[in-house]
Amino acid sequence: MQTRLTPLLAAVVAAFLCVAPLRAQDKFAGVPVAEQPFVDKGDISGAVMLVATKDKILHLSAVGQSDLASGRKLETGDLFWIASMSKPITATCVAILADDGKLAFDDPVEKYLPEFRNLWLMSEQAADRRVLVKPAHSITLRELMTHTSGLGEYGVTGPHWTLAEMSRALTREPMRFAPSSRWGYSTAGIDTLGRVVEVVSGMPFATFMQKRIFDPIGMTHTTFWPSSEQKKHLATSYRMNPAGKLEPTTISYMYAGDITDAGRPALGGAGLFSTAEDIAKFYQMILNNGTAGGQRILKPETLAEMTRKQTGELKARPGMPWGLGFCVVEDPKLMEANNTFSSGSFGHGGAYGTQSWADPTRNLIYVFMIQRDRIPNNPDNSPM
Repeated sequence: MQTRLTPLLAAVVAAFLCVAPLRAQDKFAGVPVAEQPFVDKGDISGAVMLVATKDKILHLSAVGQSDLASGRKLETGDLFWIASMSKPITATCVAILADDGKLAFDDPVEKYLPEFRNLWLMSEQAADRRVLVKPAHSITLRELMTHTSGLGEYGVTGPHWTLAEMSRALTREPMRFAPSSRWGYSTAGIDTLGRVVEVVSGMPFATFMQKRIFDPIGMTHTTFWPSSEQKKHLATSYRMNPAGKLEPTTISYMYAGDITDAGRPALGGAGLFSTAEDIAKFYQMILNNGTAGGQRILKPETLAEMTRKQTGELKARPGMPWGLGFCVVEDPKLMEANNTFSSGSFGHGGAYGTQSWADPTRNLIYVFMIQRDRIPNNPDNSPM
């Protein structure tokens, strides 16, 4: 799949970064044209594509269908499960509290969540033997935000557990490695940041996110729990069956419940639904040095800290180390789908192929929305 779609990828890249002196509506006309063959071949049901600067949207288009069974056309304002694209937004909540002087990135997690005082580290494991030891130091908020904490994922959880219950369940699992000794992706670790936000702010995590990010930025379609009306505009999720055909699939993060179920916890690691335009507003705030609509969301120096390389020599993804909640593009040549980004670009992808990236050197924001499970290799390097 990767090889046969590469020429189309090149066409998409050329369309996005074309600098010919054309009118804006013509400059990016090649974007949907280049994406349409992926729909025609049945690799995806449809896609929404957006290009923006820090000031305005340059291109917004959609191809394909939001639901193959009904034939409903995909619209640019349709709703998508953005999965791990939630992570930078959650990290921004923590950063806002840092700007408020209510926490610091290097604070130990146990300062706010006492259950984290009792963590154990798996030092040896065999069929008949498990050895647990105490880690050399307590996990910090920075380590949660950079996926260097050593935390894994949950064992058993319930569909209506609170964030407090989720946090306690996570601490019953042994750590995978000593903090800051390795890089290891942990969605549950980012979920834990949501609980920290609750404790520090004194309000539910989703309420804090709404008041401090969504409302001032104008992200009116972003939520953990879509309404019944929003559900009508949800892009259906698909996976490839053994016959090579797309078939509907569920979103495992919903615990087999309905997406409108407000009893489900607000999971900051992968729980949000959003639209392309809402995500663009978030990145416009960042490229505008933390301001939106004349309001200060984050301090410029805090944003600089979040979007710089934090993981040192630890190996994360090829060419992409980690900032605080963001992937950071260090060597674009190491990832084919990102090889036209400037070094220092940042963003995040999602499990079902959604993508959001900001290139501050070019003053470009790129948002790509699809709903396709089990994309080969890494969704961040998807040929689409």
